[in-house]
Amino acid sequence: MTIAELATVTGVSAHTLRYYERAGLVPLVERDPSSGHRRYSRGHVGWIEFLRNLRTAGMPVREMRAYARLVARGDGTWPQRQAMLKAHRAHVDAMIRRLQAHRRVLDRKVRAGCAPPRLEVAD
Repeated sequence: MTIAELATVTGVSAHTLRYYERAGLVPLVERDPSSGHRRYSRGHVGWIEFLRNLRTAGMPVREMRAYARLVARGDGTWPQRQAMLKAHRAHVDAMIRRLQAHRRVLDRKVRAGCAPPRLEVAD
C-alpha cells in the first residue's frame, strides 16, 4: 500500500509517517523498484497503531526506536522486546497509581465545594 493509503487507514498524516520512518520507528519498509516510492504492508497498519499506543502510554521515542530496531532484527529478539514492554508496563502502572492519587485529591476538593484553602498575608 502507498503512504497515502496507510495515512488514510491509520489516521496518521503522510508527513507524520515519513517522520516515523526517518526517526527509525518503522522498520521493514520496502521501496517500489521502478518509482522508489514506499510500499507498506498490512502489518504496518498494526505497527503504526502499536507505535501510537506506546507513545500515548508515555514511552520515549528513543525507546520506541530501540524496540523498532529489535523488530527489524527478527524473532530472535523477542526476549529483549518482551523485557522492554514489561519495564514500560511497570512504568505505566506507576503512572496510573500517581494519577489515581491526584484524582482522589480532586475528588476531595470537589466534595468540599472547590474552595481554595484560606491564605493569609505573611508578616
